[in-house]
Amino acid sequence: MRRAVEPTLYLVTDTALSAPRPVADVVRAAVAGGVTTVQVRDKTASRRELLELTRAVQAALADRPDVALWVDDAVDVALLAGADGVHIGQDDLPPAEVRALLGPDRLLGFSVSSVAELDVARALPAGTVDLVGIGPVWTTPTKPDAGSALGPDGVRALADAARAAGFGTVAIGGIDAARAAEVATTGVDGVCVVSAICAAPDPADAARALRSAIDRGRVAA
Repeated sequence: MRRAVEPTLYLVTDTALSAPRPVADVVRAAVAGGVTTVQVRDKTASRRELLELTRAVQAALADRPDVALWVDDAVDVALLAGADGVHIGQDDLPPAEVRALLGPDRLLGFSVSSVAELDVARALPAGTVDLVGIGPVWTTPTKPDAGSALGPDGVRALADAARAAGFGTVAIGGIDAARAAEVATTGVDGVCVVSAICAAPDPADAARALRSAIDRGRVAA
């Protein structure tokens, strides 16, 4: 059975930003501070290196079965590692074919930045995609090819449409503790960050600050 996912604070790993600390150490601290789900991403790693990284993060989460683990793009790595799910973008493998590879019991996330891209997910059979990543909210050096910034209003519109289609939603792109509350008011199910935690001197403190901001935003919404 496909597991439930708690997307409130969604961490995407970055090996370079985490250095010289091991990614697994950053993840362990961030989860202690309030991260609720983790995606392993390293665009420069070989498949073998990505598998090793994913397994290291799995080990760091061994005592936190409540935290779902995703792999970015690499369906083969997700299957070999036994990860909970995989997240793909618009230019990656087709979602329906990824779902066929994953089977019914793993999670599938899908990036969208426009109504047209959301329509790709909405046209799929029910249950193909579980979660859509909406962004970029603001431009970010972490992913310079992510497209034009949507802003909070753009995120809100896409989140409303995605929710009506039955998808979970997270917002990503340029979000830090100073902006997380504003993003939380858009109605997304979660806030997704990279540098706000991976580049932080204390990932646990950074996660706590983000969770506090998200909670404030939800109360204000």
